[in-house]
Amino acid sequence: MSAPEFSVVMPTFRRPALLRAAIQSALDQHDVAVEVIVMDDSPERSAEPVVASLADPRVRYLPNPQPTGGFPSIVRNLCWPQASGNFIHFLDDDDIVPPGYYAAVRAAFAERPDVGLIYGRIEPFGDCPKEQLEQEIQYFAESARMSRICQRFRNKLAFVACLMFQRALLVCSGGIVRRECMEQTGGFDPKLRLREDVDFYVRVMRRFGVHFIDQVGLKYRIGFPSLMHASELTEEDERQLRQARMHTNSKYKRDHGFVEFYALKLFARGFLRFL
Repeated sequence: MSAPEFSVVMPTFRRPALLRAAIQSALDQHDVAVEVIVMDDSPERSAEPVVASLADPRVRYLPNPQPTGGFPSIVRNLCWPQASGNFIHFLDDDDIVPPGYYAAVRAAFAERPDVGLIYGRIEPFGDCPKEQLEQEIQYFAESARMSRICQRFRNKLAFVACLMFQRALLVCSGGIVRRECMEQTGGFDPKLRLREDVDFYVRVMRRFGVHFIDQVGLKYRIGFPSLMHASELTEEDERQLRQARMHTNSKYKRDHGFVEFYALKLFARGFLRFL
């Protein structure tokens, strides 16, 4: 087996029925060498039979020695140091990588050696109610439009401003990063259970730069209800979202200053909103 170019880091928690399709979508990528690292966060090791049944040497199964009960930032940080590829994809256990996407990403990284993160359009799917799916499709169509606008500025801070203060340009499974980005940022913030992907991608964008490729990069499974667009959140979810936002904002002010922080906020909620 050739050395992997893409390392797919896949935490999983009690979703064996969906896990197989997610893994297979990564293994089916053509013209690239792929490894998949599955870290099982369930104490009963529910993913182990799925990985064993695939019988593919490119897939590694790692049980979490101290299960978190579904705390993705911690599990991803335990898993990614095991990766050996040049590019790391944090693929959730219920999402799908479209055929040929990794080859397109590799070509984009070759053309843009100055960036550390590449992402594409998000295509929602799932068994949720039709109205919810249509809402998600419209949301991510607008996210792609905003990504194209940010790309025209040719400045990573436009992406940072939009992601922090305007809308989700991507979800966790949507981005692929160079390995050195992980080594130099330290990965995900283990204090965050929600919005941990926003915090992570903001730091990567700000430090290493970002490039958007205008093709579908992820088939994103929509659950019911959707935490991102639920009409009503639990009190605990609302509390954790507020805390996560405050934590990310405080770090940004500390690392890059109040002037840049509020300038980006004004840019996102003024100019970008107008566009």
